[in-house]
Amino acid sequence: MARQIVNVADVEPQPIPLAFAPTGTAAERYGPRIARISMQLGAQKLGYNVTVLPPGKRGYPFHNHRVNEEMFFVLDGEGEVRIGEERHPIRAGDIIACPPGGPETAHQIANTSDKELRYLSISTRQYPEVCEYPDSKKYGVMAEYGPGADGMPQFFRVVGRQGESVDYWEGE
Repeated sequence: MARQIVNVADVEPQPIPLAFAPTGTAAERYGPRIARISMQLGAQKLGYNVTVLPPGKRGYPFHNHRVNEEMFFVLDGEGEVRIGEERHPIRAGDIIACPPGGPETAHQIANTSDKELRYLSISTRQYPEVCEYPDSKKYGVMAEYGPGADGMPQFFRVVGRQGESVDYWEGE
């Protein structure tokens, strides 16, 4: 059985795995380090991680979830959260709710200070999930399946641009 208690002081955030890491000019704006703790704790229906953002970096693109709900608890530092069309300053102790919905629930956390920003992320883990990215007019469809032969979770992910599609019968 997995350990069911972990202290945030004992987790070591790591860079995003290379397959998902930002590239090109996006690498200049995004730079989260993440301590994934869900699997360590044996969590099944919630995802937990501690995210650390260096000064001037954002965690992820501005996005909304159609299925899953997220909550963020700021552990240390300051920054801002963009929700829909508004921006709000955030600091240690703040709790941020991001329910599922359309572009009005889109959100993004940025470190606008000169010190690290550290926050706990908690989300439901329902699949399939559809995310939309209002700034770039993209969407993503994701699913996670049980572990493969190597014991690691298997993922399905497609990212496309709204309004672009392949005909259902193409190539059949």
